[in-house]
Amino acid sequence: MKTTFIDWNLIPYAEAWQRQAEWFDGVVRAKAQSEVYENLIIMCEHPHVYTLGRSGKENNMLLSDEQLKAIGATLYHIDRGGDITYHGPGQLVCYPILNLDEFALGLKEYVHLLEEAVIRVCASYDIEAGRLEKATGVWLEGDTPRARKICAIGVRSSHYVTMHGLALNVNTDLRYFSYIHPCGFIDKGVTSLRQELKREIPMDEVKQRLENELRKLLRIPVAKSGA
Repeated sequence: MKTTFIDWNLIPYAEAWQRQAEWFDGVVRAKAQSEVYENLIIMCEHPHVYTLGRSGKENNMLLSDEQLKAIGATLYHIDRGGDITYHGPGQLVCYPILNLDEFALGLKEYVHLLEEAVIRVCASYDIEAGRLEKATGVWLEGDTPRARKICAIGVRSSHYVTMHGLALNVNTDLRYFSYIHPCGFIDKGVTSLRQELKREIPMDEVKQRLENELRKLLRIPVAKSGA
């Protein structure tokens, strides 16, 4: 089946969640009925928002509803795995809606592949990133007291079709992470490409590099990106 990359640019979280859920449901239905469908890999950014996964703990959000409103943020309880995380302007969010059977991937292998794509993007900026045992996502100096997360990953799958995905901090305002225990951790930091490189990074450049790595790892032929 066809796999298309699209860019939603800056989009409210609720709208993006609804749109990807509709596409996800369509792929699950088409797969079950042996109908034609299209895999989708979505790139976007969101206004300030916090999302709490199925296994998340409410007390990892440190603000009241009134305080959330004061910083211009919202909170959503959502259907992915993982705990609480933050999305906002300057952060590249990627939502692959894929039939994993088509790519001969199990869920664990798929998460590993997403991590690998981000690790390679970081390497393209001469940033050494890697994995941390029992902590999904991509980390810098993960096995040291300076451990800091540059990318969060949380997915949902049904019938081996995926939704949700990854959030890579590019030019993210990291202050917004101070209002939560990111992904449930209270002893590890967060970082961004801008924080590490001490300069603004063009978002379109990072999007293209991530698309290139995902194409290689998923063996998707190079084609003109969708819009």
